[in-house]
Amino acid sequence: MTIATDEASRPAAAEIPSLGEATRVWAKIGLLSFGGPAGQIALMHKELVEERRWIGERRFLHALNYCMLLPGPEAQQLAIYVGWLLHRTLGGLIAGLLFVLPGALVMLGLSMLYVLYRSVPVVDALFFGVKAAVLAVVIEAGLRISRRALKNRAMIAIAVAAFLALFLFKLPFPLVILCAGLTGWLGSLYAPALFEAGGHAGKGGAPEFKGVVDLMFERGELEHAKPSTGRALRTLALWLPLWLGPVALLWLLAGGNNVFTQIGSFFSAMAVVTFGGAYAVLAYVAQAAVEGYGWLVAGEMVDGLGLAETTPGPLILVLQFVGFLAAWRVPGGLDPLVAGSLGALLTLWVTFAPCFLWIFLGAPYVEALRGNRVLSASLTAITAAVVGVIMNLALWFGLHVLFGTVRPVSFGPLAPDLPVLSSLDWRAALLAAGAMLAMLRFKQGMMTVLAGCALAGVALRLLG
Repeated sequence: MTIATDEASRPAAAEIPSLGEATRVWAKIGLLSFGGPAGQIALMHKELVEERRWIGERRFLHALNYCMLLPGPEAQQLAIYVGWLLHRTLGGLIAGLLFVLPGALVMLGLSMLYVLYRSVPVVDALFFGVKAAVLAVVIEAGLRISRRALKNRAMIAIAVAAFLALFLFKLPFPLVILCAGLTGWLGSLYAPALFEAGGHAGKGGAPEFKGVVDLMFERGELEHAKPSTGRALRTLALWLPLWLGPVALLWLLAGGNNVFTQIGSFFSAMAVVTFGGAYAVLAYVAQAAVEGYGWLVAGEMVDGLGLAETTPGPLILVLQFVGFLAAWRVPGGLDPLVAGSLGALLTLWVTFAPCFLWIFLGAPYVEALRGNRVLSASLTAITAAVVGVIMNLALWFGLHVLFGTVRPVSFGPLAPDLPVLSSLDWRAALLAAGAMLAMLRFKQGMMTVLAGCALAGVALRLLG
């Protein structure tokens, strides 16, 4: 993301916006936040830094750098962070909720349409085309991140190691991220030059100007942004029960084998380890949801990602689709659509509630940790590992999109998933190749490619 502005053309920093004015801006951002985290962060920069000057360039980048260290969607957490700086806890709540709600409502509607009309031939053909486009989108995301993250041989080695750990050895995703973070920590001690390549320290190049938050700090109006042990304990006492209380209640009332208990427990754990954004964690979620719990099949996971790509808000909303299908398939005594809606709601809660906890608890300490080299080095290593994780996701999707049969094969400690070559679907391969050509060679937008592949899928199915 290029952030370059003409300082002479900037208006003077405004006074603190009213809560109502800020709410309107957060609603606008929530409705227009398409394009994944890169597009969402660029939109927030344009609205908050360039046009309104509510936050200065350096403080914006500082907040972004440390939101990337947290598990969960960094763009939403950045919105919570800025809303909290401007209007304390209420401002953070409004910013974070409005960033998620529009996309969540759209995703719920699309999930219902999916289960009701998925078997209609035309709808099935549309999703056939969307799957091919999703494969291209994931590959393009991996290449985009790799250009930023893999600046030297050490970063390339970390990315390759992450890929092999997941694809060949089936190591748990959280373990891979933990090892990457530890590698960055050790690198900051013994080879610091190699771990400054990620560009996360926010040093240099940012024009000096004061935003509203900076002026608030100078006037002593950011007392809530100072670390406080008492406030931290109160935050934990409030948000931990809010986040995990429903899951504990489900365990007590329904037991560990109930689908809602499984949804709450699994996605609560995901909320703690989702470093690197949605693409990084999807392969692990897909493996658990498809092979572990049997909530959905591989093709449906790709469909869900395609739906999430077309909605505003964080891409991690694809988890809502997974929760919906899981409860829809095992509704108990409920109507399937009601059960699915409750499953989606529970997934949303345990996925996004901790995002508020991370910011409200940690942001005051983050404000006091400017330029910390150890944290920056850990983030650089984790970002490099995320490239390998995304490539593993692209391979997983590719195998299930292009081939009708994929089987795990054991070679001693190695356990890769390999395709049956005779099950290759030439139509899917043709669509995927066209989608990658459109995105990588002709620089077509994601929405254009998704729509084009969906229509091409219908045409190929009619011809087939």
